Amino acid sequence: MSDKTYKLIAQNKKAFHNYTLTEKLEVGIALLGHEVKSIRQGRIHIRESFARVIKDELWLFNCHIPPYEQAHRIVKLDPVRNRKLLLHKRQLKKWIGKTQEKGLTLIPTKLYFSGSKVKLEIGLGAAKKIHDKRAKLKEKASNRDIQRHLKR
Repeated sequence: MSDKTYKLIAQNKKAFHNYTLTEKLEVGIALLGHEVKSIRQGRIHIRESFARVIKDELWLFNCHIPPYEQAHRIVKLDPVRNRKLLLHKRQLKKWIGKTQEKGLTLIPTKLYFSGSKVKLEIGLGAAKKIHDKRAKLKEKASNRDIQRHLKR
């Protein structure tokens, strides 16, 4: 992320549980006006969403933005429609090469306002196995127990 201040809108905490994220990238999203107003109200869900490269463009899938209720002329759009992600051509070529590797996926981790623009942080990650998730939970529990004993 840049050094500018930002206002966090949504965070995908499950992404860190389900995936091992190696790299992160800040991208913009092509949105319509009423979608931005709905996002300003905090009405967006990115938990089930993912990004994919299609014809040398990066697209966001399964991101749910409900319609803005105060708008008087809403075009009937699908709230889960695919949205184009905006990034530089060099970055896109680099990330296309990385997603060609077996088992790597682009997962959105955060959505925030950077100034007046909506930005999305996507991470490149591989899915964790069930035993990896269990080991991580056991490690957290043991660390909590150690901290409790150290407090006494």
